[in-house]
Amino acid sequence: MRGGAGQRLRRAVWRQRRSMAAGLALTAAALAVSGLAGSGGDDGHGGGTAQGAARERASPPVRLVSAPVRIADAETVRLLRPGDRVDVVASGDAGAAEARVLARGARVERVPPAAVGGAPEAGALVVLAVPRRTAADLAGAGISGGFAVILC
Repeated sequence: MRGGAGQRLRRAVWRQRRSMAAGLALTAAALAVSGLAGSGGDDGHGGGTAQGAARERASPPVRLVSAPVRIADAETVRLLRPGDRVDVVASGDAGAAEARVLARGARVERVPPAAVGGAPEAGALVVLAVPRRTAADLAGAGISGGFAVILC
């Protein structure tokens, strides 16, 4: 009898493939059912997180505007490059030690060329890409105090 052992081997491999496929199908069905049961709302099974993520993807992107910001330390500005991300910190009053973060992760759009013989006390102007509301906060706070940046 020719090919008997080869035929048995092929059958064994075919059965193994079929059982593997059936196992994968059962696993996929179990995962699909558990995913559908948890997405009915925020009932403590984690479905609310998936819906929240879907809503975030569906929301329109935040429109950015260019906001010129005068940084108090001109030497710090020389470290910046377009594309860098910075946090903008507004210093408190001259006597107060408090400071507050006005913009987080703002993208640097433009940096002025290094001024030859310029007064470093005057600071340097940097253009940042920020949401419109943040730009208004930066403009208002820039009137009364100085800004500092933190590289992200």
